[in-house]
Amino acid sequence: MSGTDPVCTAPPAVALRCGPVGHALARVSRMHRIAMGRRLRELGLYPGQELMMMRLWDCGPVRQSELIRSLGLDPSTVTKTLQRLEQSGHVRRGPDPADRRAVLVEATEKGQALRAGVEGAWRDLESLSLGGLAPADRAELARLLGLVAENLREEADETDGEGGADACPSTPAGR
Repeated sequence: MSGTDPVCTAPPAVALRCGPVGHALARVSRMHRIAMGRRLRELGLYPGQELMMMRLWDCGPVRQSELIRSLGLDPSTVTKTLQRLEQSGHVRRGPDPADRRAVLVEATEKGQALRAGVEGAWRDLESLSLGGLAPADRAELARLLGLVAENLREEADETDGEGGADACPSTPAGR
């Protein structure tokens, strides 16, 4: 490459002109994922694995099919994530005693031990991300982003929501 190769570092003009909020959301989302990834690496996790662990911490043992549904992810993505978490000793999978065809997933003791570190990483990044915003502005931002998410829910084909009444999939009988 020569020193005269074209370089384009400016944000896409079309995105800024046609969708400035969408561009800002995509940019913030990307930077948040990178920053969280750095924090998770210190805990031995990859981005996205902490969300699955959070679901297991909140819900306890759950069928893999319900985990897929509640996270709103592609089954192959959940399977690969669970394989990595299982190989690292953070989760265990086995047949559901109520339905041996179903796979039950649960956090192991080693997986439970990650909780404080993951929660600390999320609190730390929340503080960094919202630095300089007054509490009322933080609440308003959360409210507005909730409205944006609600507007996109049907398009994204999301049926579960964050923290709603169905936040935890129903657990097998006897659990």
